[in-house]
Parts: sequence; structure tokens; C-alpha cells
Amino acid sequence: MEPISFDLAGQVALVTGASRGIGADLARALAAAGASVGAAARNAADVATLVDEVRAAGGDAFPVELDVTDVPATRAAVEAVLAERGRIDVLVNNAGLGVNHDAVDVTEDDWDALMDVNLRGLFFVSQAVGRAMVARGYGRIVNLGSQAGIVALPRHAVYAASKGGVTMLTRVLALEWASAGVTVNEVAPTFVRTPGTAERLDDPGFAADVLARIPVGRFGTTADVAAAVLYLASPAAGLVTGVTLPVDGGWTIV
Repeated sequence: MEPISFDLAGQVALVTGASRGIGADLARALAAAGASVGAAARNAADVATLVDEVRAAGGDAFPVELDVTDVPATRAAVEAVLAERGRIDVLVNNAGLGVNHDAVDVTEDDWDALMDVNLRGLFFVSQAVGRAMVARGYGRIVNLGSQAGIVALPRHAVYAASKGGVTMLTRVLALEWASAGVTVNEVAPTFVRTPGTAERLDDPGFAADVLARIPVGRFGTTADVAAAVLYLASPAAGLVTGVTLPVDGGWTIV
């Protein structure tokens, strides 16, 4: 049997939306697996503490100023990483917005804000990095989707539409780039406790309703998400592409 490797030593990874929550912990996990991690955020100062923490722990991380809503700036940021580090082996598209609305109240600005980050931004980061991966003949792209892209949730019309779009982008990019050695997959988490979700999950009524829908009986953690991302980013997942991997404790089984 061929050796199975989950090691990312010597690889360069780029994580968008790395300033807090899931993104910050994904950067930490990739660095712990051996990758040199570009922690990307709209303001590079927002990831300074994370970068220092990773380096203090013996890993390698560096700040990247990258606003996914600004396509020219995105391309420039990716080119800067390629020029400095020589390549990008792993891209994790984590940047996203999670605002919820009643469908009857959604404005054009609401729609545009979520789509600009969750779908448009994700595509153009993937395009910029994907060009270099295709030219080199290797790459791992992991998109952060959501269970809301799989099952309908009240007050999630725009969010769900954006994440459903991520699922189809994942499949199409996987199909187009497979022959060039580039895999594209998606991780679709359930509710994960982060600073952005704490207010809702601390509401006893909301929390009870969510937990009643998760067969394993608990919320997700950033470690749950990181484990799935690490697998899909690793050499071990070379035959896995175009897949949406729910990390949802069984919510989407039914």
C-alpha cells in the first residue's frame, strides 16, 4: 500500500478571513500540520497577534492584506504571496458573512453584501490562486460552505443562496481543474460556537431548537471544522474532488 500522509510540511497555505473565529483556528491547524500559512484579512493588522502566536508555537505564518470584495486587490495580494513564497499549495476560502434576514425584508444592499463576500469574492480568490495551481500542476482548494447550502433554514434565504452557489462552484471548478492536479472541495459545517454565533447560541430557546436537530447532540467546534479541512488539504485526499463534506453531526441526514 502507498504511504498515507496528512503532513503539510513545506507547503504554503492561504486562509482568507483569518482574523478570528473559524478562520483563525484553521490557520493555527494548518501551521501545526507543518504548512507556512498566509493569514489573510482585510486589514493585515487584524492577524498580527495570530501570526505572532503561530510563530511562538514554532510554526510559520505571515500576514496577508486581502479584501475579497476588491478583485484587483485580491489578485495583487495573491501575486505578492506567489512572488514571496514561490507557490500556494493550499487555499482555504473561509471569508464569509452570516447575516440572516426574513425574506420579505431583504434589501438589495443585504443581497449584494452577502453575495460579494460569500460567492463573488470566493470565486475570484479561487481564480487567482487556481491559475497558479493549474500552471504548476498541483493544488488543494477547500471552500467553507454551510449546511444552509444543503437544507432550508428559516431566515436564511440570501445566506443559503450564497452557500448553495459555493457548492456548485466547488463542483464546476473541481471538474475543470482535476486534470491539472488541482482538487476543489467544500466543508459544510453546522452551527459552530464562535464570537459571531455566541449571542444566538447563548439563547436557551434557540440553542435547544438547534440541538434537537443535531443527532449527535452538540454544536460544532472549530476543531471539528479544522479536522475536515486538514484532510481535504492533505496529500491523502488526492482522489477526492468536487465533494461537499457536511460537518453537522447528522443534521442533513434527513
